Amino acid sequence: MRRNWFLPESPDVLAMLRHQAAVTCEGMVALVDWANAEPDAARRVRDCEHRADDTKRELRLALTNAFITPIDAEDLYVMSERLDAVLNGAKDTVRESEVMGIPPDEAVAAMATLLAEGTRHLAAAFERLDPDKRGQAGASATEAADAAVKSQRRLERVYREAASALLKVDDLREVMGRRELYRRFSRTSDILIQAADRVWYATVKEG
Repeated sequence: MRRNWFLPESPDVLAMLRHQAAVTCEGMVALVDWANAEPDAARRVRDCEHRADDTKRELRLALTNAFITPIDAEDLYVMSERLDAVLNGAKDTVRESEVMGIPPDEAVAAMATLLAEGTRHLAAAFERLDPDKRGQAGASATEAADAAVKSQRRLERVYREAASALLKVDDLREVMGRRELYRRFSRTSDILIQAADRVWYATVKEG
């Protein structure tokens, strides 16, 4: 039997992560459109979630087969997994709204916008993770991660103000439904922060 002494090819796993981030950003744009009552936006959120799932699976397979990766494979896996959870959170929020019959309001639109902003910053951080572009570019990855976190701190303020305003609402169904939507945004925001923190961890670890 002939042996292949050549090293196996190393798939561009960072490019796959960046592609997943791009699809996720597209899904967040659709989420903002849904929150502003644009027709067909809910379907676009779901379509993006399915496409991002395909990209996530491709990345996981590539990580399994890769001989080497530009940054730690575990970090890439975690960032992809948390990015996936962000888009899943968006899809689940839309579905919950439809099931409960509670349409988005101004607070939901504001939180959707901030979630989309945070996802864009996170995608920028992934763009700058390439070890060949360290130095100033390496610092920029953490700066983009910090910007993602800051946007989610603003989202948390919107969440608290919206939740407090529900104390003045008499309709119990309205209160329960809106509180659940607000909480879903808050939980999804927390996951986005975790993904941004992993950028810091990966960058510091690689030195």
